[in-house]
Amino acid sequence: MSDIPSHPPRNAGEPSFVKAISRMDATALVVGSMIGSGIFIVSADISRQVQSPVLLLLVWTCSGLLTLLGALTYGELAAMYPKAGGQYVYLREGISPLFGYLYGWTVFTVIQTGTIAAVAVAFARFTAVLFPSLSPDVFLGFTLTLPSGPIEVGVSPQRILAIASVLLLTWVNAQGVRTAALIQTTLTVIKALALAALVLLGISIGRNPEAWAVNFGGGFLPAGGLTLATFSIVGAAMVGSLFSMDAWNNVGFASGEMKNPAKDLPFAMAMGVLIVTVLYVAANVAYLSVLPLEEIANAPQDRVGTAALQAMFGAPGLVLMGVAIMISTFGCNNGLILAGARVYYAMAKDDLFFKSAGRLHPVHRTPATALWVQALWTSILCLSGTYSQLLDYVIMAAVLFYMLTVVGLFLLRRKRPDMERPVRAPGYPWLPGLYVALTGIFCVNILLTRPQYTWPGLIIVALGVPVYYAWRAMVGHSPW
Repeated sequence: MSDIPSHPPRNAGEPSFVKAISRMDATALVVGSMIGSGIFIVSADISRQVQSPVLLLLVWTCSGLLTLLGALTYGELAAMYPKAGGQYVYLREGISPLFGYLYGWTVFTVIQTGTIAAVAVAFARFTAVLFPSLSPDVFLGFTLTLPSGPIEVGVSPQRILAIASVLLLTWVNAQGVRTAALIQTTLTVIKALALAALVLLGISIGRNPEAWAVNFGGGFLPAGGLTLATFSIVGAAMVGSLFSMDAWNNVGFASGEMKNPAKDLPFAMAMGVLIVTVLYVAANVAYLSVLPLEEIANAPQDRVGTAALQAMFGAPGLVLMGVAIMISTFGCNNGLILAGARVYYAMAKDDLFFKSAGRLHPVHRTPATALWVQALWTSILCLSGTYSQLLDYVIMAAVLFYMLTVVGLFLLRRKRPDMERPVRAPGYPWLPGLYVALTGIFCVNILLTRPQYTWPGLIIVALGVPVYYAWRAMVGHSPW
């Protein structure tokens, strides 16, 4: 049993969360948090690694199926613990409070805040398509050399806009979950329709017969065929696609504000991941219908979506894609900001984060302090310019936590067999076991093929161990 109470006592006058998130809102939160800028960019890097149209599609398909398998398995945990904090709670209860904290620590330091920062800068970068004066050049700062290369730390017009967008969305979320959920659902519908339109245009009027012949003709399969080494390449190339599909679990963070979390949460996870997987694979089919693989791999600044629309419509395509990605990234960050603060709220309730982050606003009933602390650290990451490197560093850690969470499901079946389970993981124990095996293989593969990214990520996670014990020692003595 956990030595941290699952239900900390509530003071008589303490406000509670507003139950305002419907099944549709929850599904929109999954879809909207997953679709950011990655699907419009990442295929360039994947193409350079795999150098084959079929492997490009295989990378996205495998990433989608792996994510869907995880979402189906998480449904049982989500229904068992329909409370704020989501995966933090699943790890705390399934394995131990330390593992729950290490996940929350990594979410705050890198995973959530780093993703928000990266998406915010992507929003600003594509806004620059409409307003070229939004330069990425740092005018007040310095150069920092990291093992992965030099980065520019400081202020630039794009970073200023990125921070402004984070602060605006944080303020919106602090005003109430109903408003945030309405914005999320609306923007998700718009960007899902925009991505679907890109797919339909690419495989119909925008189809390039020459690109189709090159990609789906003799060059469809890799030169040496499908070998064991080929699948190792596919596994390493899945880093970008898995991050583009990440954040599907974020809806669990906000389960305390769902109208019927036990039923709606598993549905939203599975349906949201399925929708995004279909859209992502179809989008790559559209790219291959419009552009030869070589042009996808060498798209300017990796903007594959922009290159595809330019090929179809010329200069207006650049503007159309810029607007589409602005909407996509803005909506993505709204969902990430909404969800992330609920993890820190749950940690604060366990005396593992600033105490004020565990209080709800007396009027709006939102974790306002947690939202603003998240915004502050995200803004620092925007100025640091390290968000892209940090995200590369923690991809293995993120997948490792997914794997450990499902291990926790097996442990809970043994430790608490009589606990109510409104939803059960389909195909137990075979499908959850397959998920653990596949994520374990992925972690080992990238540990061997991309050590420059994996070890720094594991170090970031490990730094949370002394912080955890130090924080536990301060409980009852800290004024925070």
